[in-house]
Amino acid sequence: MPVFRLSKQVVFPPPELAEESGLLAVGGDLSPERLIAAYSRGIFPWYGEGDPILWWFTSPRLVLFPAELRISRRLARYVRNTGFHVTVDTAFPEVIGMCADIRTDARRETWISTEMRQAYIRLHHLGYAHSVECWSDGALTGGLYGIALDRVFFGESMFSAVSNASKIALIHLVARLREKSFQMIDCQMTTQHLLRLGAREITGERFSELLCQYIQSTAPDGNWTNDTKKKS
Repeated sequence: MPVFRLSKQVVFPPPELAEESGLLAVGGDLSPERLIAAYSRGIFPWYGEGDPILWWFTSPRLVLFPAELRISRRLARYVRNTGFHVTVDTAFPEVIGMCADIRTDARRETWISTEMRQAYIRLHHLGYAHSVECWSDGALTGGLYGIALDRVFFGESMFSAVSNASKIALIHLVARLREKSFQMIDCQMTTQHLLRLGAREITGERFSELLCQYIQSTAPDGNWTNDTKKKS
């Protein structure tokens, strides 16, 4: 199938026309309007520094349904005894920066370019993108970030500067999503790490059906830190 070239108009081809690799389109920009239009259809940008913007819809798709999170006994004991302090939406730029830096330090290619960082920070300021932060002795030691649309959370990246910090962040995220009646986390790419935590693959067709069911509105839900303040 052809790879579509995007115009200035914020329109995407149907996801089912993606290549077997998942590549669907090239070009466009990372404006908030285009990113929200993409994610609401299960499409996400992923490309290297200096390359044109590439848009993907992968199938099968790895997802985690909040009720299916699996926590081993060993991890559960660690969660109970850890000294981590967990916050939400208090250090979004730092989290996305650490996600990029951890990969670079490990000599792995990162898609989180300066352009990508700026785009997702804009989404955070608009109330779409969120982060979970793990702190130890005042230092940021783990976290994750992603985009929330109605009842779906689209996970983008996570990092651990110390063992299990990203798992703690994910457990905290899932608990918060269940409180807020979220139904699905899009994990995008399949990893053994996420499979062990309860994520599973579904077809792209089923994924699209669930997005239509769970995303009835693309309005932002604001800063999640405010939710904590309201409860306290």
